[in-house]
Amino acid sequence: MAHFLQSIVGAIDPYTLQIIVNIGIAIPLALGLNVITGLTGQLSLGHAAFMSIGAFTGAILTNRLGLPFELTLIASGLVTAFIGAAIGFPILRLTGDYLAICTLGFAEIVKVVFLNLEITNKALGLQVVPAKTPIPMPIYVWLVAILSIVFVTWLKSSRLGRAFKAIREDEIAAEAMGINLARYKVQSFAIGTFLAGIGGCLYAHFLNYINPSDFGFLKSVDILSMVVLGGLGSIPGTVFGSAVLSAAPEFLRFMSQYRMLVYGALLVCLMVFRPNGLLGGVNFTGLLMKALGRKASETLTPDMKRREL
Repeated sequence: MAHFLQSIVGAIDPYTLQIIVNIGIAIPLALGLNVITGLTGQLSLGHAAFMSIGAFTGAILTNRLGLPFELTLIASGLVTAFIGAAIGFPILRLTGDYLAICTLGFAEIVKVVFLNLEITNKALGLQVVPAKTPIPMPIYVWLVAILSIVFVTWLKSSRLGRAFKAIREDEIAAEAMGINLARYKVQSFAIGTFLAGIGGCLYAHFLNYINPSDFGFLKSVDILSMVVLGGLGSIPGTVFGSAVLSAAPEFLRFMSQYRMLVYGALLVCLMVFRPNGLLGGVNFTGLLMKALGRKASETLTPDMKRREL
């Protein structure tokens, strides 16, 4: 099986494979931010910091301890979630712009810390030992991406997800209905940062090299743009935004100096013509059920329709 999967990966052009894997890595990162910003309504501008924590945790565990990649991946997510919850408890008492500024400040602190630690090799960056996985890393990346989509889809329709959405819509009304704002916000932050840590670990082990400078403010803006482009709170929209903005730098390589200008113009047009995002507000479940119902009704014979009546 492993040889078959390796042959499939080997048949793909390396340039195309790089884009495909970048999309797979971006999906859990964007879904994590979608849980925090899209579902719970807490604006975070420091998501790249949690990605870097997961990346360096995974790299150190692999380089120093040689743990199996599965354990390294889970440990990276858990460490990132613990730090996210610890940071989230005091700062999530803030809202709006103040929360965004605090998360941005935290991201800069994390970056400076990693630039000065011996264990992260300071500004030189860290070479990551290739992970020993039973299947090729690109397949592993997409398996994790699919599991992330399934998990967030389940979370959105669960009791916890409904509490998150209630907080997003109106915190005062949610608290009046018995929702513990502090607890649910911290849980949201922990889940979102867990996914960011997993994405960071995948990033480190696919590239086999990481540098603290790779996780600056612009990386956080990239991840936030994926969520906003697709539609806040929309899981298909987040996946679509991740695919578009992960592939866009390659298609815009001829004008790489103006990439952020293009992103800004795209977001301005989006706010004018689609304020909820490209797929925001689209009920995919309803459309699917309607299509299935129409298809089922078309397959009924006239006698079967008369019996239903």
